[in-house]
Amino acid sequence: MNQSIRIAPSILAADFSKLGEEVAAVAEMGADLIHLDVMDGHFVPNISFGPDIIASIRKYTDLPFDVHLMIEPVDNYIEAFVAAGSDIITVHAEAGPHIHSTLQKIRALGIKAGVALNPGTPMEALDNLWDLVDLVLVMTVNPGFGGQSFIESQLCKVSALRRKISQLGHSVSLSVDGGINRETANKSVQAGADILVAGSAVFQLKGVTYSEAIEQLRNP
Repeated sequence: MNQSIRIAPSILAADFSKLGEEVAAVAEMGADLIHLDVMDGHFVPNISFGPDIIASIRKYTDLPFDVHLMIEPVDNYIEAFVAAGSDIITVHAEAGPHIHSTLQKIRALGIKAGVALNPGTPMEALDNLWDLVDLVLVMTVNPGFGGQSFIESQLCKVSALRRKISQLGHSVSLSVDGGINRETANKSVQAGADILVAGSAVFQLKGVTYSEAIEQLRNP
């Protein structure tokens, strides 16, 4: 069992009529984090949920809440998402005028900070930020909605980031999000990812328990 690979089910693919129970179920069945995609209909072409929903499901698990903010501008909302129970907040390099100060603000509130890289965003966007980064999220689809196909070209970015993180000599998690299934999970891990964000591959597989789905991703 590959315990070094962490699985972060994305609740965007869960049954929203019983969201708390869905979170509790995947937590009990072996998830390592809960991934929460927040979309504003402006930075990305969809709307999902806000801090009130996150606060309402916080009581259903002690697992870390990995909150991915696809909103713009982002700075005005960070405090609300921290208060809602976020343990990690990941923002996009393009979602505000001063990404450095955004990361400073997240860390000053006592939680971990991440940066998301869209398929068209080069890893050089992280230059001069590494001392503030706890997690890098490589988007293997264009952000905004689930069910898209995995963009294979992003594996080169994952590999380059893994080399860079190894050179840094301090702990930075490398997460992959978008089109993750058993096949693409294996490719992502081989490229160097240590967190796999998966929505439909956990919540929507027919005839497969959440436990089985999670282990299939952890050990593809």
